[in-house]
Amino acid sequence: MRCPPASRPSDTVRRIQNRFNLNERFAAVTGMEYAIVAEDLTRTYKSFVPGSPVKAAVDGISLAVRRGEIYGILGPNGAGKTTTIKMLSTLLTPTSGLAEVLGLNVYDKKNIRTLRKRINVVSGGERGLYYRLSGRQNLEFFAELYGIPKKEQKTRIDELLSLVELTEAADIKVENYSRGMKQRIHIARSLINSPEILFLDEPTIGLDPEISQGIRSLIKKLSDGGTTIILTTHYMFEAEELCDNMIILSHGTIVGKGTVEDIKSTISGVSSMRIVTEKDPSDAAAVMICQKKLDVSTSRLLNEKYLTKIIMNNAEEEFAVIEESFRPYKIISIGVEEPTLEDAYLTLVSEG
Repeated sequence: MRCPPASRPSDTVRRIQNRFNLNERFAAVTGMEYAIVAEDLTRTYKSFVPGSPVKAAVDGISLAVRRGEIYGILGPNGAGKTTTIKMLSTLLTPTSGLAEVLGLNVYDKKNIRTLRKRINVVSGGERGLYYRLSGRQNLEFFAELYGIPKKEQKTRIDELLSLVELTEAADIKVENYSRGMKQRIHIARSLINSPEILFLDEPTIGLDPEISQGIRSLIKKLSDGGTTIILTTHYMFEAEELCDNMIILSHGTIVGKGTVEDIKSTISGVSSMRIVTEKDPSDAAAVMICQKKLDVSTSRLLNEKYLTKIIMNNAEEEFAVIEESFRPYKIISIGVEEPTLEDAYLTLVSEG
């Protein structure tokens, strides 16, 4: 049952304190220990326009993240991914629901300082660094903020620079770093307090494939070392490669949950058709969707060719019809294949 919004923060805290401990409750049922547990988590915003309805950025989501796993939060822009991370990382107070991180209630202001010493956050983009300082000086600054003893700082900073492969660039000003180097020093900065949970909000967005692969390798290494990772990403191949479990959000609600195979199984029996054409076939796909011949269709430019993916229940039966509709756009290749995580994601988001 979703909890109604509280009129005063103290009421919210009191109500939650009277409930059973979420982590204990989940652990009793599953026999597992969780780093994060949330139940009916909601965040609403009031509009500045008089008379406009309250908007729910996150609308009653529940999740449980095991210690040491990589947990994905997927969804299109505006789905509630960043809002969810902000609530779980104490940067934003939930409107209602329950949430515990490392066994501590995120509503209780007394827990915020303790939690922030044990977690950290990396956002996509280049904010959060001091560009006129070197990489090493940035890490020294954040080590001071987290109260790392002086005698430990040099060893820890050297280890982190080595981990993110920036030892040779340690004394170069960050303003002279490439975008990939900036993202790696971001991750080093986020590890300065040896966090038990690391929130990564689209850490590879806009990066070159080779740099992105290096970031993914680093994420795996951190997880193997016992760090719990919460990852948001737009890249389905990245989620498939990294995530042990995931949720898919659409309009602030969960439309899919589980492992990669669990998500794929939600469209079992559905086929995926892959068509490569020389010309953009978006018009043909739009017409066929209007005629209810297609369920979901996406087209994108790939190596100066157009790749269209069609998801439908009867692709084999409609193969000839689809081929005929796409022929004017100069088909290079066409075929039916097993649905991917991306296919399942697109189907779930379109239905959500």
